Amino acid sequence: MASLRLSCLASVLTIIVIWANGAMNAAPWPRFRGPNGEGIAPDTNLPISWKGPDEATWKMALPGEGNSSPVVWGDYLFVQSASADGRQRYLLCLRPHTGQIVWQREWQGKAAPKHRKNTFASNTPATDGERVYALFWTGERYTLLACDFAGKTVWEHDLGPYTSQHGAGHSPIVHQGKVIVANDQDGTSVLQALDAKSGKPLWQTPRKPFRACYSTPFILQRPGRGTELIVASTAGITAYNPDTGHEIWHWEWRFDGMPLRTVSSPIFARGLIIATSGDGGGARHAVALRPGDKGSVPDSHVAWENKRFLPYVPTLLAWEEYVFFVNDAGIAGCIRADNGERVWMERLEGGGSFSASPVLAGDRIYAVNEEGEVFVWAASPVFRLLGRGRLGEQVFATPAIADGRLFIRGRRHLFCFAAPSATRR
Repeated sequence: MASLRLSCLASVLTIIVIWANGAMNAAPWPRFRGPNGEGIAPDTNLPISWKGPDEATWKMALPGEGNSSPVVWGDYLFVQSASADGRQRYLLCLRPHTGQIVWQREWQGKAAPKHRKNTFASNTPATDGERVYALFWTGERYTLLACDFAGKTVWEHDLGPYTSQHGAGHSPIVHQGKVIVANDQDGTSVLQALDAKSGKPLWQTPRKPFRACYSTPFILQRPGRGTELIVASTAGITAYNPDTGHEIWHWEWRFDGMPLRTVSSPIFARGLIIATSGDGGGARHAVALRPGDKGSVPDSHVAWENKRFLPYVPTLLAWEEYVFFVNDAGIAGCIRADNGERVWMERLEGGGSFSASPVLAGDRIYAVNEEGEVFVWAASPVFRLLGRGRLGEQVFATPAIADGRLFIRGRRHLFCFAAPSATRR
């Protein structure tokens, strides 16, 4: 009997260790579009079809509204929100497996002009596992702040006035102890880095301004080249030293007509930096650029361009030798990353308009339209629609994926759809 009890105890302990290791090793989703902004998660068993919001693993009402995407680190999920009248700004922490709100912080704000699709909480926070960093638009100014995982404010830093006809929507990133913000506005543009522990400004680099752009930078690692911070805006594509803010190389964007705005974020695929731009009138211009070495990069580095069907607001998704997308008008597509050649394009039936960027889980692409309908298709050179789901609520925020769970932020609720294995944890 004693040996049997010891055997059972050992089995239980083994199960606990396996469960704990799985939780500890779960890939975080620490910033807008996940690790390095790629929009890719290893999860392979997420639901692909459901009839309505009642089939969600959980659904949590959030105070106010917002287009902020959730970020996840272990047992902590963070998201921003704001009251519809613009008087309050919120930072919330939830439990990813239950949706329980752990804590909620509130700051004062005011109403200001913005685009009809925008909110007063369209900034996505970032986290490094120690603190969460949130960029708040008060209606007049930008404030970057850090809270610990218990909800205590560690530091706040005033970034100064913010001006844009469409309102705010930038998202910070964290890299090696630095919080970096591409603070691009109407008439002013600056790239800023602050110390993650103290909030102390570390460096500030001006960029050529046009109209406000909203793309989020990413980190590029090239053999023999060190680390580069890649920023895209109307001014062009630029690589910076993330430790100093010094410019390494720059390519100037030249447009056929009026300079266009970058809302989607740049990606890296098959040795190329791919960025898209556009405007509300339908103009589009995407470029695929071979990274430079030093100084001004000639147009001969442009591998291909597309001025027709690639998206303006949703960000592209790179996988293997392909780039997948859904454009603003609800057309899904696949192109070759190396030359931009079209592989397939399909109008999603009843797709409507899209603002959220697609994300990849395993070999499945998830994209949510503005009416809250989810489309799931195969990351394949042949279009195969795998499933659909409905949320019954407008969605403008890009989904997040972590630890077997798909998180979709609607205007007023946060939804979670979990793999069967995740629901048992």
